[in-house]
Amino acid sequence: MQFTHAHYNATVHENSAAKTYIGHPVKMGIYITDLLWDIKYKIISGDTENLFKAEEHVLGDFCFLRIRTKGGNTAILNREVKDHYVLTVKAIEKNTNAEARTKVRVQVLDTNDLRPLFSPTSYSVSLPENTAIRTSVARVSATDADIGTNGEFYYSFKDRTDMFAIHPTSGIIVLTGRLDYSETKVYDLEILAVDRGMKLYGSSGISSMARLTVYIEQANEHAPVITALALVPSELDQDPAYAIVTVEDRDQGLNGEVASLSIVAGDPLQQFRAVRTFPGGKEYKIKAISHIDWENQPFGYNLTLQAKDKGNPPKFSSVKVIHVVSPQFRSGPARFEKDVYRAEISEFAPPNTPVAMVKTMPSYSHLKYVFKNAPTRIRFNLNPHTGLITTLDPIKAQHASHFELDIMTSDRKAFTKVLIKVIDVNTHSPEFTQTSYKASFDENVPVGTSVMSVSANDLDEGEGGYVTYSIANLNPVPFVVDHFTGVVSTSESMDYELMPRIYNLRIRASDWGTPYRREAEVPVTIVLNNLNDNTPLFEKMNCVGTIPRELGVGEQITTVSAIDADELQLVQYQIVSGNELDLFSLNPNSGVLSLKQSLIDGLGAKASFHSLRITATDGENFAMPLYINITVVASRKPVNLQCEETGVAKMLAEKLLQANKLHGRSDVEDAFFDTHSVNLHAPRFGNNLPHSIEVNEDQMVGSSIILMNATDLDTGFNGKLVYAISGGNSDSSFTIGMETGKLKILSPLDREVKDKYTLNVTVFDLGIPQKSSWRLLDINVLDVNDNSPEFLQDSYFVDVSENKDLYTEIIHIEAIDKDSGTNGEVRYSILTDTDKFSINSVTGVVKVVGPLDREVQPVHFLKIEARDQAKEEPQLFSTVLLKVSLEDVNDNPPKFIPSNYRVKIREDLPEGTVITWLEAYDPDLGQSSQVRYNLLEGGDGSFDVDKLSGAVRIVQRLDFERKQVYNLTVRAKDKGKPVSLSSTCYVEIEVVDVNENLHPPRFHSFVDKGFVNEDVPVGTSVMTVSAYDEDTGRDGEIRYSIRDGSGIGVFRIDEEKGKVGGGILNE
Repeated sequence: MQFTHAHYNATVHENSAAKTYIGHPVKMGIYITDLLWDIKYKIISGDTENLFKAEEHVLGDFCFLRIRTKGGNTAILNREVKDHYVLTVKAIEKNTNAEARTKVRVQVLDTNDLRPLFSPTSYSVSLPENTAIRTSVARVSATDADIGTNGEFYYSFKDRTDMFAIHPTSGIIVLTGRLDYSETKVYDLEILAVDRGMKLYGSSGISSMARLTVYIEQANEHAPVITALALVPSELDQDPAYAIVTVEDRDQGLNGEVASLSIVAGDPLQQFRAVRTFPGGKEYKIKAISHIDWENQPFGYNLTLQAKDKGNPPKFSSVKVIHVVSPQFRSGPARFEKDVYRAEISEFAPPNTPVAMVKTMPSYSHLKYVFKNAPTRIRFNLNPHTGLITTLDPIKAQHASHFELDIMTSDRKAFTKVLIKVIDVNTHSPEFTQTSYKASFDENVPVGTSVMSVSANDLDEGEGGYVTYSIANLNPVPFVVDHFTGVVSTSESMDYELMPRIYNLRIRASDWGTPYRREAEVPVTIVLNNLNDNTPLFEKMNCVGTIPRELGVGEQITTVSAIDADELQLVQYQIVSGNELDLFSLNPNSGVLSLKQSLIDGLGAKASFHSLRITATDGENFAMPLYINITVVASRKPVNLQCEETGVAKMLAEKLLQANKLHGRSDVEDAFFDTHSVNLHAPRFGNNLPHSIEVNEDQMVGSSIILMNATDLDTGFNGKLVYAISGGNSDSSFTIGMETGKLKILSPLDREVKDKYTLNVTVFDLGIPQKSSWRLLDINVLDVNDNSPEFLQDSYFVDVSENKDLYTEIIHIEAIDKDSGTNGEVRYSILTDTDKFSINSVTGVVKVVGPLDREVQPVHFLKIEARDQAKEEPQLFSTVLLKVSLEDVNDNPPKFIPSNYRVKIREDLPEGTVITWLEAYDPDLGQSSQVRYNLLEGGDGSFDVDKLSGAVRIVQRLDFERKQVYNLTVRAKDKGKPVSLSSTCYVEIEVVDVNENLHPPRFHSFVDKGFVNEDVPVGTSVMTVSAYDEDTGRDGEIRYSIRDGSGIGVFRIDEEKGKVGGGILNE
């Protein structure tokens, strides 16, 4: 005896009522091989809770094992507690006590006895009012301990809302409407978790509820974000932009609009401002309010920018620092090329002679060169624009052997020193210590006696200051001068009586300088002093004669005369002897000898012969005596004296005459004029010098352009010439060789800055006093093609409507070429390959020549060239970028993506479920891109479409059995003005059937018995079996079939009616 299987599988639903038989796919039991067997079944293990009872049921030769739940037991089957049992069933045959065993595994099947449970049961979330539609805002969660479809549930809102949608299975809540804090600040939503069994079991399906509170914040979610591009504007730009700043804010509405862009730091003088490119736009330009103090900020300004949006409260962007630089300082701060400049200047240099040129790199036109500390006496001129240092006055080494100039830029940011060494040359003539000299000396001094000394100084250094002396008189003089000491000595024996008593000398002082000596003369007067070196000499000697006795007292006898060559004192006469009787009187001054006493009576009468010895004296020297022998006679004859002539007067006269011839001055001396030392002539420029010349503006710096030749008829320094440009060279373009007169280019010429110069060239001689001449020279600067065309802006921007008519002008591009003639003619062209735009080659006007479409290409960058038309030189060109931004017009209808939709949904989805999101894209901007949806037809009231989000919702319960397919027509329409555009799409919704066949068919009894006679005709009805099904509709329709048993192939059953019939039976 044995069971048909050692192991059986069976099932039973949890919570089954008492006496419910377990189901089993195969028959359980034992075949009866002995008709006497009486088999009983008993559960011997596996049923600790005493839930099951084993029963037997004999049908024919088979004893069925049936297991059912017990009645009257408080314990019930609960799958959630225990989902299976393994029962050991023992079969006992009562007559033989034979036993058999088998195992039955009872699987407890789930029933929908538990509802979903939320955890937690309340939720809250805060949303900014600008939260984007379709954003997931929350997620609820519920669990159901049941399994299979019993454990499945759907989430849904208890009450319909258009603002939110919940996914039926994930519990994710999505925003479907636009929030507005001013309208609704809080949403209280009740969410159901509903068993799918609601559909299947009707009222037996149970649900639970959770609460979701959504708080709406007046949220300004995103702060503005600044992006900036610094620009270096052209110096020609009249209204330069120093930066282009874009401010983006990802918020919607006012929160996304920019209220302001401010400069919050880096601009203490408030020199800059942010200006919107167009009203309401997001692009700003940083521009100057007034003149910008670049000189004190050569490195530029670090401007700190911050943007504020229009939210309430507003949000501020992070600060953005941009570095703006001046067009004047685009190459960085100015620095002098050298920290120290060294130069030399000759004392010969006339005024306006170049000394040195200081220069900054880079060079900025607005910077000036100035002395850091203005010297008390300015000897140099500094050209503030070119940095050329020139002399103001002749420089003398004795004043200063060197100069140190401190020079800086006018912004006081760059400094340099200029060290100037003064080269001492022979600029000074010797200078006597006195304007004239006087001296005297005694005659008869020895030859070589020093009479006087002259002295001259020369301020030059070296040989130029070394002085020697000479006598410049043309006629010989009895003097010599020591060449080195200036001592004047006699060269002859000097006799006052025989030589000139006053000598007028010219003493010449000469230096030893080069290339010529410089000389000076001084008048010297020398007076010869007379000495008493001559004895008086009588003109007559040894006189003999007679006088009458009657000669009256006082009458003159004779006059004696002596000559003294010294002429110092009057000669005094006296009677040395022979006049003892005092008869005679001699006038000491006049030399008149007269009778003092009568010769007739008295002592005089007694003597008749008298011998008088008379002498003459000059006070020191006495003449040889003169003897007068007088005899007194009685006759009345007149006095008669005879004397010997000495010839003294004649001899002295001849000697003086001879001396006069030897030492007398000639007329030639008086007419003397020193042509060597006197500057007679002024320099003169050659008559063949042109009055104007032409120079190409690209001529090399340092090249000679003309020789300014001048001559001077004087010799020496009086004829030595130096040159200077004394006017017309304000930009330091030219220089002239100080000694050569060669005019050269000092700085690059630029015809576009200055096309003509009138130079005043002055030539000086080096004579004293100095003489000069000047000459005006016109220099015309000829054009070369050295300037590229220059655009008025660094870049160009223009906004153009995308539906602009063809051949419409959109912008005028202009470039200027400073050259003249064809070198300055500009032609324009577009280098970028485009069929949308053209430019007039002459005027620079840009036109639209092809259809524009912002949605295809919103921005066009055009590279534009401006080229000059030089014929004989290479053409020059410049390029500029033109940005053409297309403005939107509403020329695109919304486009569904995809163009049509197909959706499959289960029929049991709850109302309010979003089954798909429609997406329509409009490439236009602004309102033209805002899309609204509406359902045109096909919903049958079961669906609707959210106008903002495009969400397709179930609004009425579906039933597969009622309708399986829906075809919706949806329109998307933009809000463009003046005309809105729209398009449609089709949404095919297929409803998928949910298995509602909950109940299996059940036979009214476990077994049925029927009887049939053998040999009945085929098809004879044997019996009718009957089953029932609690399902409705098609799910409740029953079909019968024979699945197993010994009668397979013998009997057949009517699948609809359950009638069992058979063929011929053969016992």
